[in-house]
Amino acid sequence: MQHFKAHLHDEAGTAALGAALARALLPGLSIHLHGDLGAGKTALTRALLHAAGHAGTVKSPTYTLSEPYSIELGGRTVHVIHFDLYRMASPEEFLDAGFREEFNGDNICIVEWPEKADPVLPPPDLRVFLHVAGLGRDVELQALSDLGLLCLDRLTFAPNL
Repeated sequence: MQHFKAHLHDEAGTAALGAALARALLPGLSIHLHGDLGAGKTALTRALLHAAGHAGTVKSPTYTLSEPYSIELGGRTVHVIHFDLYRMASPEEFLDAGFREEFNGDNICIVEWPEKADPVLPPPDLRVFLHVAGLGRDVELQALSDLGLLCLDRLTFAPNL
């Protein structure tokens, strides 16, 4: 499967997709989230982190630019770094902050507003597009690497139809 499309009828659908993605996570995965303000990028990430075992608060990193979390994955601790680049003025800020080093074979990086760090942001394994559609959201996931393909192959999600 190279891409996946669904309509999420409500916030519960977004949370269910986040939980499904949590079950498909792999170390080293880089996920870029695309969508307008209010499209559900942070809600999806929050649901993913909670389903992956993070028990605490999941804050939007709008002002801090990044928030690190630790989860257990396959019997080992994996760091998930949630980036929100909306307030970045230039791609150089991404480099100056040392964020590029977080993208490695061990960490899972989830990036909101990735276009703010083009062209210095490492390419994603998985691209997620969220669009408000009525009371719900349309979502599309695109695999762009072998790791992204493996993640989509592991994804088990059936939206409420």
